Amino acid sequence: MATLLDTLDDWLAAVPARLSDLTPGAVVETFGRVEDVGDGIAWVSGLPQARLDEILIFAGGVSGLAVDLSPDRVGCFLLGEQAAVKAGSRVRGTAAVVRVPVGDALLGRTIDPLGNPLDNAAPLEPERMDPIDRPAPAIIDRDLVTQPLYTGLTVIDAMFPIGRGQRELIIGDRSTGKTAIGVDTIINQRSTDVVCVYVAIGQRSSSVRQALEAVRTYGAMDRCVFVVADADSAPGLQWLAPYAGMTVAEYFRDRGGHALVVIDDLTKHAAVHRELALLLRQAPGREAYPGDIFHIHARLLERAAKLSEHRGGGSLTALPIAQTQSGNLSAYIPTNLISITDGQICLDSKLFYAGHHPAVDVGKSVSRVGGKTQVGAMRSLAEPLRLAYAQFLELEMFARFGTIMDERTRRALEHGRRLRAILQQAQYAPRPMEIQVAQLLALEQAIVDRIAIEQVAEFSERLPQWLVAHACDAIAKLIESGELDDAIRSALTGAMQLLADEIAGGENSKPSGPP
Repeated sequence: MATLLDTLDDWLAAVPARLSDLTPGAVVETFGRVEDVGDGIAWVSGLPQARLDEILIFAGGVSGLAVDLSPDRVGCFLLGEQAAVKAGSRVRGTAAVVRVPVGDALLGRTIDPLGNPLDNAAPLEPERMDPIDRPAPAIIDRDLVTQPLYTGLTVIDAMFPIGRGQRELIIGDRSTGKTAIGVDTIINQRSTDVVCVYVAIGQRSSSVRQALEAVRTYGAMDRCVFVVADADSAPGLQWLAPYAGMTVAEYFRDRGGHALVVIDDLTKHAAVHRELALLLRQAPGREAYPGDIFHIHARLLERAAKLSEHRGGGSLTALPIAQTQSGNLSAYIPTNLISITDGQICLDSKLFYAGHHPAVDVGKSVSRVGGKTQVGAMRSLAEPLRLAYAQFLELEMFARFGTIMDERTRRALEHGRRLRAILQQAQYAPRPMEIQVAQLLALEQAIVDRIAIEQVAEFSERLPQWLVAHACDAIAKLIESGELDDAIRSALTGAMQLLADEIAGGENSKPSGPP
């Protein structure tokens, strides 16, 4: 009892000091009523002072985003479970916009677009809360895109290079490997200074879990952030997801670092926007999309940029993903995104089902930054590659007619098939720049022509360890300088010739058939 009285005395003695710190004042709160609710939206009356993009708090703690300000009521997206919101329930205005936590504490975590943890780990302790909708950097605050961001995929890094600060669209039909390219690019940043943010919009939980496990197994999860609004999430959360992901990545860019955002995918985001806009009775346009669909994606992707030195020199690279129907690139959303971005990686379903992975269509793909981001060694070997591959595809098409071919044409076809085999790559196995350069050098010097087409995969698989054992100094110099001088070229060529001879000799030493 004496201890309790002592504690009470201490508390009473501290009351005057606490009261002296208080500043009395009126707190104004505005309240309205829910008129109608359904399908992820709500109509609210009695909030004439509500602002665009203001957060509204409904019964049960569910929040909403005001997006339609009519004269007599407010239309908003619900950012939580609709079951707790009923017609006639009270709504409180907050005069605040949506903010998401940012900071190093998010690294290695999985969150929803509002910053709530989804990984059952400790609560977040962010550095600050930033608004999800921020203006893009001004032109004067930007710099040229000259630093490479390697995907680890030879076909992309050689023919369609991506730079830090670029916006490169990954587009193709369903189940053609679009997400695989994004995840492989994230995995390839495991040994770089790039922080990766993966944004899942309307994806199945199993697909998100697969991407998460792949990064955890093969990449550097402690330098990645997953922002997830899966198919079971409220439509309003799916709509917010890419903006939240951009804000998380901008924190690292604005302090001079480098960030990568993979948005999977903007086609589902556009569908959610159309659904919510029609429910809010906005005027439909082409393919029933509202007129501002181009604006919201342009405003989003313009936030990716390479900042100038006086802004810290950081970069934010965006890899948005879009889905097509039957390879139709002229549909509304694909054409919008192609016109917004700095190039596109087009995937072809026929190539995918024929076993060519990644199934990149080299005729439709393009990078508008191009060789400006490539190191000298890669640029010198990759310049003739796209033309050579296109010529091979045309020659292969004519060869299907069964015409008699001369020896020169036959050799060109065999070399082209080995080129295609070199560009094939297994998932979760990105290749570093020096290995890609060595592969292209093996093509240029016709080293892979010494082995059978079935042995090219073995050649690519054994090449990294072989070069470490037989051309370690040349590899180190190539990584340091990025140039392919005569000494490095000679050392790599000699080592790869030995590997090709060993593979070809081992095959030739095998019995050709049963005794």
